[in-house]
Amino acid sequence: MSVSPGDLALTWELWFCHLSDCFLIKAGPKPAPVTPGGKPKKATTFQEFESITSDAWEVGDDDDDELLAMAAHNLNIEVVMETANKVRRPRNPPPRANGGRTLSLFFEIYFKMSDDEAAERGPLHRQRSLPPRPPLIPMVARIADQNTSGSPVMTEREASRLDKFRQLLAGPHTDLEELRKLSWSGIPRQVRPITWKLLSGYLPANADRRECVLQRKRQEYFGFIQQYYDSRNDEHHQDTYRQIHIDIPRTNPLIPLFQQASVQEIFERILFIWAIRHPASGYVQGINDLVTPFFVVYVFEYIEEEVENFDVSSLREESLRNIEADSFWCMSRLLDGIQDNYTFAQPGIQRKVKALEELVSRIDDSVHLHMQQYEVEYLQFAFRWMNNLLMRELPLRCTIRLWDTYQAEPEGFSQFHLYVCASFLVLWRKEILEERDFQGLMILLQNLPTMHWGNEEVSVLLAEAYRLKFAFADAPNHYKR
Repeated sequence: MSVSPGDLALTWELWFCHLSDCFLIKAGPKPAPVTPGGKPKKATTFQEFESITSDAWEVGDDDDDELLAMAAHNLNIEVVMETANKVRRPRNPPPRANGGRTLSLFFEIYFKMSDDEAAERGPLHRQRSLPPRPPLIPMVARIADQNTSGSPVMTEREASRLDKFRQLLAGPHTDLEELRKLSWSGIPRQVRPITWKLLSGYLPANADRRECVLQRKRQEYFGFIQQYYDSRNDEHHQDTYRQIHIDIPRTNPLIPLFQQASVQEIFERILFIWAIRHPASGYVQGINDLVTPFFVVYVFEYIEEEVENFDVSSLREESLRNIEADSFWCMSRLLDGIQDNYTFAQPGIQRKVKALEELVSRIDDSVHLHMQQYEVEYLQFAFRWMNNLLMRELPLRCTIRLWDTYQAEPEGFSQFHLYVCASFLVLWRKEILEERDFQGLMILLQNLPTMHWGNEEVSVLLAEAYRLKFAFADAPNHYKR
């Protein structure tokens, strides 16, 4: 019996949510502090929260055995199954297991494996726990940027917009202000690479200087490779490289493009060079996600077909080198504006999560009070929204469309993103208010159903975010109580 990625993700969420009251036990040797009553103590500061929180992706291979032992001791499978049944109503509810069962048996019960299947599979080993990859790419992994209900054929309006972009870009000096206005509502795929490079500041507005700048910056990047990359196994860099090496295969695992060895090597070089050139932050998990939109957009500069299954080894070596260097510099430009998200204690994320809480309390008090009632802290779900810029919440095609506007918006990644997150949260108010317990709310907020989203949904989200920005950005006291 095959197990879908959605089922596996849901089960991991349920498992982690029940490791001693959800998020309150660190995946490591130290247990969370407990109160005299025996319940885990709630984190009261960001540092405490950070020290006792681990995302499923953040658990290193070396920690798996210890984590499984903790699970066997702490997992209340009866409660997990009750929660699971609220989310998924199987026709024949599985029998309840007592708390002494192993995690392996829990998976067998939850996925309703037959006795024969269970006997054939045996114990659930690390490498065998992942489901086989489906032959078709699921909707969540498709990068085509047309609307989900629309046709890939270009409409008359889209053709007209493309002509406007081409006329603007064809001049000897591009008017960047006009380009931002035109780009806010989305950038046609055909001109997205050059437009992103201009809006990010990577290329100059003067057309005569662009080729010279590109050559110089690309040579500079590969100079860094020659100078620094061989040091990745040195004692003071090996921990950074090891973490990057672990994270890269987890980047968009449903998209075959990112599982190619040559693509993963490119990502390793980009992230390692960025990390050692920015010692104040170094590499932080989540930065690996931020490379992918740039890489996909710059691959489109050299191909006409869809990119999900594209074999990058068919590109000329020079083209691949250009894609790698351009992705590095544009990701660096992005991170320059939000680097305090990744420095020690991540103060930028702390401020933004607090601002999100204050903003939501003003624009939708019902949602805010509902989460307070069930003791859901904004940091427990919005940390990832800020750290990964909603990339774990949206399909990659939607992220690319979202970044069209972020590139066009002044301080789009550092400031406008806050209003997008607020709009994104209240968009699900009906589903949020229907949940009546902590576990249900956390499962919803970490698995919001966006896999079928397209340009239409992102445009609605951005329009609401702009309305909030217009109301609150220049008057922050409006959202302070």
